[in-house]
Amino acid sequence: MKRDLLSILDITPAELDKLIDQAALLKDMRIRGKPHALLPGRTLAMIFEKSSTRTRISFEVGMADLGGTALFLDAQDMQIGRGEEIRDTARVASRYVSGVMIRAYRHATIEEYARYSTIPVINGLSDIEHPCQILADIMTIREHFGDRKDLRVAWVGDGNNVCNSFILSTVLTGMEISVASPRGFEPPAAILDTARKKGGRVTLCHDPEKALRDAHVVATDTWVSMGTENERDARIRAFSGFSIDGRMMDLASPEAIFMHCLPAHRGQEVMEEVIEGPRSVVFDEAENRLHAQKALLVFLMGDKEGNRMRK
Repeated sequence: MKRDLLSILDITPAELDKLIDQAALLKDMRIRGKPHALLPGRTLAMIFEKSSTRTRISFEVGMADLGGTALFLDAQDMQIGRGEEIRDTARVASRYVSGVMIRAYRHATIEEYARYSTIPVINGLSDIEHPCQILADIMTIREHFGDRKDLRVAWVGDGNNVCNSFILSTVLTGMEISVASPRGFEPPAAILDTARKKGGRVTLCHDPEKALRDAHVVATDTWVSMGTENERDARIRAFSGFSIDGRMMDLASPEAIFMHCLPAHRGQEVMEEVIEGPRSVVFDEAENRLHAQKALLVFLMGDKEGNRMRK
């Protein structure tokens, strides 16, 4: 039976631990130059409605490392860009490739694609979630703290797709998250309700300083995401006071790390002194997109033999 990753909650806590273990092993193997062609002959189609840097590079390089092939497909160059129904594209692609990664404006697009696909579908980003980013974030957090349970995450800024996946991930990790957003920019109530009903520990406030106190992880994202460019001026005004600077970081735990999924806008959501400072792990986080996604690709597209990795 095929598996998809449309939401971070499409995996179990045990599967998350296995994925992070395998990602760490794959990272070590790559650093040591040890071949790990676990997906020979597999092809990943990558459909992009939105532009990308880290998602495209990490999936393309990841498939090459695993002995497979990645196809970059701009949605505007495909027939779906001219009105072909998603269900038709999904059923045709299922006969050509081994898996599909989609980066879409609307989460419903990815859900419909997965409904008609007979091969694994990965959410490479939607307006609701960014589960691949959160896999990398959890891997990075484990590298720095070991045991994740009872760690406190402070999310300061827009209640966007990355924030949503972070909130939902608390169900799997045991971490606690405190989200501070300006009024009108909070994460959706449905995301908060889902996390809380499943045992996630989530608090919501509108005071960044309150959210930051004693946090082990401080995370933020751009205030103006793709698709909200026409709101730029209004958003910058609304987020005044939500910039992460050195004073803000000092409210967190002395061992706190700073995370940002990138691209970052220095002088807006984060100051130069923080993103380039000793507490910043943003480039470790970006690198771990590659390793975490490789583990995910093997999990979804590999056979039993391919899933057995040895040091």
